[in-house]
Amino acid sequence: MAEHTASNHSKSSPLKLYFGVWATLLVLTFVTYEVSLVDLGPFNSVVALVIASIKATLVALFFMHVWHASEKLTKLVIVAAVFFLLLLLGLTMTDYATRPWS
Repeated sequence: MAEHTASNHSKSSPLKLYFGVWATLLVLTFVTYEVSLVDLGPFNSVVALVIASIKATLVALFFMHVWHASEKLTKLVIVAAVFFLLLLLGLTMTDYATRPWS
């Protein structure tokens, strides 16, 4: 059974793909650094979080083998996690937006 699993991983995730994702992560890290040097006002955090979200998605999809996951339970757990993350962020932003600033 271990041999079957190892052969599936080598076919579904070639080394070239891993190096491509790794290079993309390096480029996005450099972009994050360069954007941090530009004054975007209140959007500095937004841009940094968007780039970090893209990098986290790449890591989860390729290095954690979510992209080729055939189990429906794996995909359900990921969708549920993203849903609750968005729910928590939405509730936090709602609280933040309704606070009186003096």
